[in-house]
Amino acid sequence: MNITVIGTGNMGSAFVRQLDKAGHKVRVTGRDLAKAQTLANQFSNVQALPVDQAVGDSDVVILATAYADAVGALRAVGDLAGKLVIDITNPLTADYMGLTIGHNTSAAEEIAKAVPGVQLVKAFNTLFAQVLADGARFADDQRGSVFVASDSPRAKQTAIALAQSLGFDTVDAGGLVNARYLEPLAGLNIYLGYGAGLGTSIAPAWIHK
Repeated sequence: MNITVIGTGNMGSAFVRQLDKAGHKVRVTGRDLAKAQTLANQFSNVQALPVDQAVGDSDVVILATAYADAVGALRAVGDLAGKLVIDITNPLTADYMGLTIGHNTSAAEEIAKAVPGVQLVKAFNTLFAQVLADGARFADDQRGSVFVASDSPRAKQTAIALAQSLGFDTVDAGGLVNARYLEPLAGLNIYLGYGAGLGTSIAPAWIHK
């Protein structure tokens, strides 16, 4: 796939690493183009581009920013009408131990309202950057799960295929409204990682008999 990653922080960098490893063609952009270029220079099939040139013919746009920056970042890249956007954000409090919105909405739903016309998918938000950077395999050949929620069946299936190309198990989490469940799940994972001291090499997984 042709994929644009918006964001050069821990999650954005981890995505670039794994997408390149899986053979996808990657464009990366962010507020600091020099940082994006430094990241791109580490890989063979990654190109750093200015924000307003970064989407082009990409099949997927991965929004790897903080929630507070998400809408501005999407608007900055230009016309996204009909584009598939994967939202990995969580609406976290300053101490990362709570959510700023929930119950009757979610970060994903608010982004979809603010940037109409995109095919928004909630996915990857329950993974730590460390897990994404290290890859999908855990001890004893366990794999983390990527939960995928969207109102667009085509967008959902594309996101599922992308996650599977990176080696993750996937769970169809229904419509975008179910981001209201996925974002608190991410909050629990963050608590377990930092508050309970389990570290950042953990991830939720859905298991079957």
